[in-house]
Amino acid sequence: MKIFLLGGTKDSTNIIEHIKENYDAFILTTTTTEYGARLANEAGSDDTIARPLLKDEITEIIKKDDFDILIDATHPFAEHITHTSATIASELKMPYIRFERPTTNLENIDTSHIHYVDSFDDAGKLIASEFLKGNVLHFAGANTMADIVKHISVERFYPRILKVKSSIEKCSELNIDPEHIIPMTGAATKEENIDLIEKYGASVMITKESGEIGGVIEKIEAANEKDIAVIMIKRPEIDILNKNDVVSNLNELDYKLKKLFLKNRL
Repeated sequence: MKIFLLGGTKDSTNIIEHIKENYDAFILTTTTTEYGARLANEAGSDDTIARPLLKDEITEIIKKDDFDILIDATHPFAEHITHTSATIASELKMPYIRFERPTTNLENIDTSHIHYVDSFDDAGKLIASEFLKGNVLHFAGANTMADIVKHISVERFYPRILKVKSSIEKCSELNIDPEHIIPMTGAATKEENIDLIEKYGASVMITKESGEIGGVIEKIEAANEKDIAVIMIKRPEIDILNKNDVVSNLNELDYKLKKLFLKNRL
């Protein structure tokens, strides 16, 4: 079977490895960066596309190369592409699976330092009104920086991002000092987060509710230890998704894939 995989996350590389080990499948993985494509290739993807794709481009590729399944394993906050992929699958009447990592289990975690907000704009406003001293660590990606720095001085702002061309250009456009850019190579440990808090004199940390695989617990624990605030952006709800199409672990993915592979053989 031919699988069109929207990737660029740790979840997607885990899925590639799992499928290639357990199924006879060809996988094309799309990511928005060369870095993401390299990780997909290393995980075993048969082919990759390393740039953002428009809806019509995705549709054309799926129809032209006769893909059997569309799997969306993009980030929980990639609301637009998830909406687009679900729409494409519906229009093409093809099997669709949305892999959505579980929310973070904070049952045994001290959450007293967390301030929940609905958007990055709200995060910027909250910092501007309540956290006037100390610097701001931004652990939420390059695409969300603008909504923060329109409310606070860039002199206080330290983003942890992938040092790829597009992200560096965004920093330049926002007049963020190159010395403030913290290179990202994956989820940080608690100790690494503590080091960053101390090094940059941070009083606030911004993060998405991106699940345990995104290192949320390690961020919270570091903030707790250093007594700084965590501004947590709530995960968006995507109304177009059919709950029956959503899986949150590899066992649930297997259940759907086995039915689809069996159906394809009949």
